[in-house]
Amino acid sequence: MFRKVLAAIDSSPAGRKVFEDALEVARLHGAQLLILHVLTYEDDNYLANPTPAPGDFYALIGATAFERYLELRETMQKESLEKLTALVEEARTAGVEANHAQYAGSPEHAICKMAKEWSADLIVLGRRGRSGLSELFLGSVSNHVVHHAPCAVLVLQQLVATEANRS
Repeated sequence: MFRKVLAAIDSSPAGRKVFEDALEVARLHGAQLLILHVLTYEDDNYLANPTPAPGDFYALIGATAFERYLELRETMQKESLEKLTALVEEARTAGVEANHAQYAGSPEHAICKMAKEWSADLIVLGRRGRSGLSELFLGSVSNHVVHHAPCAVLVLQQLVATEANRS
C-alpha cells in the first residue's frame, strides 16, 4: 500500500518515536523511507539570537555576534546531518531503503513540498499538543500538514503529553 514513507522528525524526544514508527511502516510495506528534518526557530536546539561577544555594544547588529551566530548555526546543521546519517544507517540495517533531507525554514511548508516532490504515499509526523493561544500564535505544523499534504498523514501524539496522561 505504501511505497514511499516520509518521516518528518524534529530534535524533541518525540522525534525518535516518529522515526521508529515510520521505519516500522516502511519495513512492513517494503517501502522507501525519507527522513526529513527542518531547522526552525521552534526546534529545541535552534539558535534564536546571536550570542553577544564581549565588546559588542550593539549585540543584535555587531559583526562579532553575527559571526558567532553563523558558526553556531553551521555547527547545529552539521550535528543534525550527522544524526540524520545515523538514522539512515539504522534504517538500512533494518532492511529499509532510506535517505535523508534537511531544510531550514517553515516545517509545515517544507514537509508538504517534500512530500509532493518525492511523491510520498505517507507522511509520519509528531504533534506537540498545542491548543488555545499557543496554537493561535505559533500555529500547528501537524494541522497544516493534515490539511495540505498531497498524501496520507499519520500524526503521532507527543510522548511527553501521553506519559503525563497515564499518571
